[in-house]
Amino acid sequence: MEKIEILEQAAKRVYESVKHLPGTEESAGDFGRGAGGDISRRIDIIAEKTVLDYLREVDFPCIVLGEECGKVELSKNPEGFIIMDAVDGSTNAVRGIPFSCCSLAFATKDKLSSVIDAVIIDLYTGDLYSASRGKGAFMNGKKITVHKKKPLYFVVGVDLSGISLDSLQKLSPIISASNHIRHFGAVALELAIFARGLVDLFVDLREKLRVTDVAAGYLIASEAGGIIVDKNANPLDSDLGYDQRISFIAAASQEILDETLEKLNLPN
Repeated sequence: MEKIEILEQAAKRVYESVKHLPGTEESAGDFGRGAGGDISRRIDIIAEKTVLDYLREVDFPCIVLGEECGKVELSKNPEGFIIMDAVDGSTNAVRGIPFSCCSLAFATKDKLSSVIDAVIIDLYTGDLYSASRGKGAFMNGKKITVHKKKPLYFVVGVDLSGISLDSLQKLSPIISASNHIRHFGAVALELAIFARGLVDLFVDLREKLRVTDVAAGYLIASEAGGIIVDKNANPLDSDLGYDQRISFIAAASQEILDETLEKLNLPN
């Protein structure tokens, strides 16, 4: 079985395991803080266990880096890393806001840039996004691309949750210049809809994201033709450790990226 198929099957099992939970009291609970630092909810625990059980079932030799469980070594001779955010958008899921997903990526080395396979599944609709390096990005088996034409409405995704005043001031040229700003509360799924061409630019400069939040979305968006850079306008990369924090800009074209970097007073 190809690695992308393993990720897809694991994601589908998560969807079947938790699709009845969003918006219910059963989804919540307090299971302490996970490895990523956030409070683990019941839906998170169930989703992660589903992935780990499946990987053990197929005897996949890997090291799992999970948002809740931390580092789990499933083999003494791993082929690489599974980067897992079993429920991205846990707050949305607990509250019943229909925007959360399961995000899974496979990396050959301890670097974000070594991700070669990725899957995101929408936990409300079951829509499955996938990508393998050099093979393009897909939604439910159909190829997707970022929006390349001039859009009727230029839509910008900006994550402002817990943002510092300094970062907010830095973003002010983007915020004031756009009439159509969106933020839905699950970065992985937001990168997936960016890859579909529904959003033209996504900016997160908070220095709060973990690699588990972005690993799958990073590859899917890149394979869909998006350009993704870090806060210094360099190609996005990071070690896979939990102490790493990521900021990024995802643009649908070089022109959009150049305009954004100019507004933010960053080198291009």
